Amino acid sequence: MAGQKLQKNTVAVVTGGGSGIGAAIAQKLAELGASLAVCGRTQETLERTANAITKAGGRALTVECDVTDVGSVEAAAVRISKEFGRVDVLVNNAGIGAFSQPLIKMEPAEWDAVMNTNLRGVFYCIRAFAPGMIKAGGGHIINLSSLAGKNPMANGAAYAASKWGLNGLSYSVAEELRGSNVRVSVVCPGSVDTDLSPHEGKNKSKMLQPDDVAHAVAMLVTQAPQSFVSELLIRPTQKP
Repeated sequence: MAGQKLQKNTVAVVTGGGSGIGAAIAQKLAELGASLAVCGRTQETLERTANAITKAGGRALTVECDVTDVGSVEAAAVRISKEFGRVDVLVNNAGIGAFSQPLIKMEPAEWDAVMNTNLRGVFYCIRAFAPGMIKAGGGHIINLSSLAGKNPMANGAAYAASKWGLNGLSYSVAEELRGSNVRVSVVCPGSVDTDLSPHEGKNKSKMLQPDDVAHAVAMLVTQAPQSFVSELLIRPTQKP
């Protein structure tokens, strides 16, 4: 992948781009030549990501956006369209975890928060940005899932359910959009060393790092145009 770049004038949107995996993905896409719209709920963290991109010579717009609010997502799409004129890459990274208790002890409000962020938010973003990709003749949608969407996860049932649902959404919308040259992929990492993942009993030095996920996203968006990878599973070399 060394030396590969995105096409000139490529515009990428990354949700949850203020920290962790999202920030790493935004910076990697900027290195590949994309202009970035970095979206999230906290302006301070968004500014840190944007500043890192601009200091490296890239272009970044910060957009406060709550993916659980359809109006917020639609307003973000309008603002990004006015700023850049197009969106070529959408990375649905925003997500929250819930790993502290069995399902029978979970409050319905916490269940709703997980589902609204991890699954409903992806629907809102695809709904807002995919029509522009179709009109432009193509694009990339990359949904950040988890190995918890492939395997059972005790004390994380709601999170796992949201990611199993996200995988099903991704595979299905990929079929809906492939005829329009919009490639949809899902990335399923194992435990990544961020504030989201449960770290108890794990060796953080052996865990995946945000840059490992960013590298996978870079591979997806620089594929030859006649193919797409529908799913990537990422595991650490050594079990943490």
